Amino acid sequence: MARRMGGETGKPTYPTTRAGGMSGQYLDIALHNALKPGVEAQEQIPAGLKLGKSLTLIPIDPSKPGQSSTSPAKVPDVQVKITEYWGCGATVRPGQPKVATFKLKGNGKTADPNNPMASMQGIDFSTTGSISRQISVADRDIDLKPGWVYWPNRQHGKQVPNGARLAGEHRITGDGIPASMQFQVQQAADFMPKLALRTQGEATDAIGLSWPAVERARGFHITGMHMQVLGENSFAMTMWSSAEIPGAREDLHTNLTGGQLDKWLKQKVLLPSTATSCTIPKGIFAGASNVEGQQMTMPGMLSMTAYGPESWITYPPKPADPKLPWNPEWSVRLRARSSATAILGLDFGGMQQMEDSEEGEQQQQQQKKPGMKGLLKGILGG
Repeated sequence: MARRMGGETGKPTYPTTRAGGMSGQYLDIALHNALKPGVEAQEQIPAGLKLGKSLTLIPIDPSKPGQSSTSPAKVPDVQVKITEYWGCGATVRPGQPKVATFKLKGNGKTADPNNPMASMQGIDFSTTGSISRQISVADRDIDLKPGWVYWPNRQHGKQVPNGARLAGEHRITGDGIPASMQFQVQQAADFMPKLALRTQGEATDAIGLSWPAVERARGFHITGMHMQVLGENSFAMTMWSSAEIPGAREDLHTNLTGGQLDKWLKQKVLLPSTATSCTIPKGIFAGASNVEGQQMTMPGMLSMTAYGPESWITYPPKPADPKLPWNPEWSVRLRARSSATAILGLDFGGMQQMEDSEEGEQQQQQQKKPGMKGLLKGILGG
């Protein structure tokens, strides 16, 4: 988190809109100039954004993983039991939960932190039971890469003030930037309102969730997770989502296209825009009995997303007649959502994060270094 927010400099650094649970408004801008890739650019902004007259976009070097200083260690035997629930309602529904136990036997192998994939060779992995195959979402975020310029950055990063507005006239200037790159951000594409999630009820009860209506929200998704330490390298995890069908997990807390929203609203994967409440079934996050005096229960965590609009601006605009040629000089994509987190049993009055606007048109699959965390995600992804 320190790196995400600028480290020791105290300045926010791209990307800031991907980490949920932080209160405030966040804005990320990514620009690719095909004529002059990676060259600094300026964005003149409306006064309502409260960040001065312009923002400076510069290249940011992608982080390069270095050699780990961690000493090699033996791979331990690990057991993880996962219990999966889904759907809003005071009682657990028929056919639930789904339960799976994953066991990893190290066989005395030594883990090399600089080559985790090689470390996995010769390790036994077994599964009993099953959980649902995860509903997957393509990564459409723009990561740090050559040829792009970004804001915020360590030289020019600023925190977006509360109450700031993105709506108004914007203009991009710089070497190779078309003189026509001037556009109006409409109110519909502005920052989303606060998502004020509240919880009511003890972990042993049915837990009531409520929130005020969110303007411009097209749908909602809520997930909960509870982890218990049962003993040395033995864990139990309980997962729940507000979806009417299984498999809708944390990966859905991201920007979704209009087509994805339409599809998953129809399938009741997402809660409709009119929803203002949901109930977590009674006792699913209450925990289990003590195991040889070694059990430790961690607080259950909730995450919620209100999906806002995705807008495209192109120049020149697309002709109404499909037979006419169309060669746009530039395009801008604006995406908005609002998110909230909560700890079960504590009401913060709606901790929330305002998220808005990544500008650009290219998409990239995010690359992750393999390891134990990736292995667990692969298990949950089916």
